[in-house]
Amino acid sequence: MSDTKEQVLTFLGKCDEMRNGKFIMATKRIKDLLKCIVNCPELYRLFEAVTKNFDYPEAKNNCLVTVNEGMFEKNSVVLPQTVGQRLAFIFCLLVEFDENSINFNDFLCKFYPEDGSFAAGYRLFCDTVIKGLQDAVAQVFKEELAVTDKPETEGEANSKKAKLISALELAVAEELHSLLQSGVSEDEKECGAKMLSQIYEAVKAEDEELIDALVCGYNYFALYSNCVSDTLRALIEAVAAFEREL
Repeated sequence: MSDTKEQVLTFLGKCDEMRNGKFIMATKRIKDLLKCIVNCPELYRLFEAVTKNFDYPEAKNNCLVTVNEGMFEKNSVVLPQTVGQRLAFIFCLLVEFDENSINFNDFLCKFYPEDGSFAAGYRLFCDTVIKGLQDAVAQVFKEELAVTDKPETEGEANSKKAKLISALELAVAEELHSLLQSGVSEDEKECGAKMLSQIYEAVKAEDEELIDALVCGYNYFALYSNCVSDTLRALIEAVAAFEREL
């Protein structure tokens, strides 16, 4: 696989992770996208070129639209029509989210209110802005992406899956250790440990629906118990990586 194609596919994969992920991981996913751009020379050159003479303040005035409708305001995001300006605008917007010069939660409330929940607003944001970014990058590199590579053999696929299971097993063990060292009650530790055990068993059974349900449940358990940790984020990422191979 060419370096360019590999870099672009890595970035498109990060976009998929953000679009398929949970709202709670939004800020990390944004940071991951920006890191991917910085660490991939082909992408870095692309975004350097499109932002070189880009007037972002003017673009914000044109793209972040507020219309007065009587006593109410209607806010919407209108992405630029040209690929270059769309790439530049979305990139600059993500940088503002990352630097918190625009608070991401406030942005969702204003431009993607939906049913009043962050989760619904986040989903619509991803389906418009992040997909817009993803499609634009894919369009720029369509020739590189069209190159056919040697298909993955069954042995290579099995080896990759085995590595992902091992990574997940380690992530579960680390989260369990973190949970047991936390200040939550013994009953909560026992409950969390059971859920972690079931997550691992569901992965071995390759039951995608059960995996998603258990991870979602454990995530809410951690939020409710106030024991969210870096190991939980690593666990969610390990599960997402495994699910992509199912």
